[in-house]
Amino acid sequence: MVEEDERFLVVNGRRWRRADPSLPDDVVSALTSHLGRARNAVKQAKRAGDEDALASARGRVQVAKVGLGERSDPWWELSEEARQERAREAVEQLEESGG
Repeated sequence: MVEEDERFLVVNGRRWRRADPSLPDDVVSALTSHLGRARNAVKQAKRAGDEDALASARGRVQVAKVGLGERSDPWWELSEEARQERAREAVEQLEESGG
């Protein structure tokens, strides 16, 4: 059973869902790399005032965070197989999008 403090972390009084701790290191590395690039793309699109690029970048952030288990169905409510599949699908989707 996963304890409450293993599910969330608190930063500046705000509670955030932790990434799924069962994901393989290579998958986490790929997803966090895509997440960082997508967040950078969000900043650049905001500066440029490019709404289409902003929407695309935010979509990539969402896919990466879902893959990590930080958004969508809580990872502790899914089977390990479903969690692994969700993460791998996110990596594939991000790599296909060129993000």
